Amino acid sequence: MPEATYERRLRIRTSGLREWRKKVQYNRYEATPYKALEELFKGYKLEKTDRVVDYGCGRGRVSFYVHHHFQIQVTGIEVNELTYSEALDNKTRYRQRARHIAAPLRFDYGLAEHYQVEDEDNVFYFFNPFSVQIFKKVVQNILQSVQERRRPVDIILYYPMPEFKRYLKSSTPFKLMNKIRVPGAHDSKEKFLIYRFS
Repeated sequence: MPEATYERRLRIRTSGLREWRKKVQYNRYEATPYKALEELFKGYKLEKTDRVVDYGCGRGRVSFYVHHHFQIQVTGIEVNELTYSEALDNKTRYRQRARHIAAPLRFDYGLAEHYQVEDEDNVFYFFNPFSVQIFKKVVQNILQSVQERRRPVDIILYYPMPEFKRYLKSSTPFKLMNKIRVPGAHDSKEKFLIYRFS
């Protein structure tokens, strides 16, 4: 389905890029393509009990897609003030159409490493939102939460950075459980890697 059709159906505007004006440890905003999300969720199923956290959610594309298709709780974390404001505007329009979905949909403004992982959060999505230094802190927060409340958790990386992969493999108990390639992709990096700690 064309991107514009998805945007109209969900009543959101998530296309485009946003660069930071100064050099920071957070990367530019760029939304995961809808065709990639379609492919991901052909091979990776979410259950009604799952709770997704979308780190560096931007204008909210992944959050809205998951909430709409699976009707589960989603939390998006965004540090860019303008982009966060756009996510909230999108949420207002989206909720006019999606009133029937009872599951909470939330956007938090702030640093990813400051997000307090909740006891029920169990699926964590990343599309290269920040440096590996921040990624390490976020993963440690996830593991700390799992120590406090034991549960299986998944990390999903889209367009995975080598540093992220090396860190998960060498320094964490997460194991690569699935690799989902995007058909027709011109870049071999255009894929999802799904890691699980159980």
